[in-house]
Amino acid sequence: MTQESKESLRPFALLIGGMVVLIVFAVVLASLIGAKPKIEDEEAVNDRIAPLAKVDLAAAGAATAGDRTGEQIYQAACQACHATGAAGAPKLGDKAAWAPRLGQGLAGLLKSVANGKNAMPPKGGSDANETELARATVFMANQSGGKLKEPAAK
Repeated sequence: MTQESKESLRPFALLIGGMVVLIVFAVVLASLIGAKPKIEDEEAVNDRIAPLAKVDLAAAGAATAGDRTGEQIYQAACQACHATGAAGAPKLGDKAAWAPRLGQGLAGLLKSVANGKNAMPPKGGSDANETELARATVFMANQSGGKLKEPAAK
């Protein structure tokens, strides 16, 4: 090879050498960036990603259908409307709103509860049986100025 041809290859060799150095640098940099970070305390991570609420099925099933108290039925189904007065429902404890309803007696109240009234669906949207509905009705009525007697279990 002549001196002239060697000198014409020199820029090409420098270019190839520079590219090799650049590729090696890029590979090293990529391996550093892509390195798996050390995971902090696993328990701390699990605490941060844990759900905000949990359903306790054992507690939910503690009172089986037919054995629930009037207050339990109220908490499960009636409270949504009767605690706030939503959709025109008489609020629990509002004696003035409950007075005309209490005049119907337990039988009249139960008829409205069983069939639904205005925005209230039948049975208040609950899965309660007749005895539980009566207990819930008596609970709400007595909390609102009534003096109804809770029916005995069948």
